[in-house]
Amino acid sequence: MSSFTTLPLQSPLQTALKRLNFTTMTPIQEQSLPSILEGKDIVAQASTGSGKTLAFALGLLQNINPKFFAAQSLVLCPTRELAEQVAKVIRSCASEIGNIKLLTLCGGVPMKGQKHSLTHGAHIIVGTPGRVLKLLQIDALDLKHCKTSVLDEADQMVDMGFIDDIEEIFTYLPAQKQTLLFSATYPESIKELTSKLTHNPLFIKTHTTEIKPDIDEIAYVVSDKTLALNTLIQHHNITNAIIFCNTKVVASELCETLRYAGIHAIALHGDMEQFDRNEAIIQFRNGSAPFLVATDVAGRGIDIEGLDVIINYDVPQQLDRYIHRIGRTGRAGKNGMAITLVSPHQGDSFLGLARNIVLQELPRLINDFELSTPMQTICIDAGKKEKLRAGDIVGAMIHEGGLENVQIGKIDQLDHLSYVAVPRSLAKNVHTKLQKRPIKGKVFRIWLLD
Repeated sequence: MSSFTTLPLQSPLQTALKRLNFTTMTPIQEQSLPSILEGKDIVAQASTGSGKTLAFALGLLQNINPKFFAAQSLVLCPTRELAEQVAKVIRSCASEIGNIKLLTLCGGVPMKGQKHSLTHGAHIIVGTPGRVLKLLQIDALDLKHCKTSVLDEADQMVDMGFIDDIEEIFTYLPAQKQTLLFSATYPESIKELTSKLTHNPLFIKTHTTEIKPDIDEIAYVVSDKTLALNTLIQHHNITNAIIFCNTKVVASELCETLRYAGIHAIALHGDMEQFDRNEAIIQFRNGSAPFLVATDVAGRGIDIEGLDVIINYDVPQQLDRYIHRIGRTGRAGKNGMAITLVSPHQGDSFLGLARNIVLQELPRLINDFELSTPMQTICIDAGKKEKLRAGDIVGAMIHEGGLENVQIGKIDQLDHLSYVAVPRSLAKNVHTKLQKRPIKGKVFRIWLLD
C-alpha cells in the first residue's frame, strides 16, 4: 500500500497525518484520494471501518480557504452519532491548518443555538439531512459557496427515508461542485441518487483483498432470551457488549429487565433526548456501563474500541442491518464476536440471512450473578466553554479526590459538561471529597451517574 507522502496534500495535512500516526493508505484511500484531490466526483462502495472518513476529510480540507469565512464543505450523515465521529476526524486532520471552524447540525438539540452559531459563520458543515434542510428553509444556513458535498453512509440515509430531503438540500448547493458519495451497499435506490446528484463520477469498489477482522458469528436457539443473556455473559466471559433490538419499546423494556436482574445496562434509542444519548455513549465508552441496549438507528456510527461482542437480541430483518450490527465489533484489525438469539419461530427468518451459521443449543447456566462495572462516572457542571481542561480535572481528582493518576479513567468534555470515569469502589468517596471544593479556582456542581 502507498504512503500518504505520495499525495499532493498541503503541508499542514501531511503534518497532521504524521502526528496521528497515519502512514500508509487503506485500499479505499489509495483508490479514491488521487481523484478526490483532482476534484472529481466519486461514488465509492466501502464498508464501515475502511478508512473512508479520512479519505473525504483530507479531500475537503485540501480545498478549504481558512480566510474565507463561509460554508465551503457539507457532509451529510444518517445519524447524530456518526456525524459527531466524522466531525472528530475532520477536526483532527484540520488541527495543523488553524482557524478552521466546523459545525455539527443535527436534530435532537434546539435549533436556537445552531442558528446563533451559524451567524458567526463556519467553513465546514457536518449534519443530518433533516436538520440541515430545516436550517436551509429558514435561511439560517447558506451553502452557495459550498465546493464539496459528501454523502456518508448513503444507503442508510435512503433506508431511513432521507432521500427527498437530500435531493432538496442539493437544490441549495451550487451547480459547480464536487460530490463524494460513500455507501456500504449499492442498491437501485443509490444508483438513482447517484445519477441525480453526481457528474461523470468515478466508481470505486474496494477489493475483497482488504484486511477484514475475524468475527466469530454464533447463533443460539432460545425460548427465553432474557435468561439466555445471563447465561451467555457467563459462558463467553463477556465484559462489554452492544445488544441490538429491532424496536425502541423492546430496547427500553430489555434495559429495565437487565437492571432488575443485576446486570448494569443502559439504553440508546431514537426517543431519547440528545443529552441522554450523549451520556449513555460516554458511560459505555468509559467502562461505567458494560451493556448498551440499542436500536439500529441509534447504534449506527458508534465506534467502541475493544468491544467484546455484539448481541442480536432480535433477529435483524435485513441482511444489511445484520452486517452493520456485527461491524461494531472486530474493529481496528482485532477479532470480534457476534451472537444472535433466535426464538424457535424465528428460525426461517434467521436462515434467510444466508450466513451459513449452524444454530446451536444454549449452554447450561452456571449460576445467578450480578455484573458490576469497575468504573463509575462523575459529572462536572463545566466544560470547554468554561475553559475547564482535562488537566484541571486530573489535578482535582489527585489533590482533592485522593486518587492516583493511574486510577483516573477516560475524560470526556462537552461544551458545558465534563465526565470522568473513576473506580466504582472509590466513586462515592471521591464525589464527597470534591463537593464544594474549587477546580481551577471555581466551585462547580458535581454528581455521580449510574
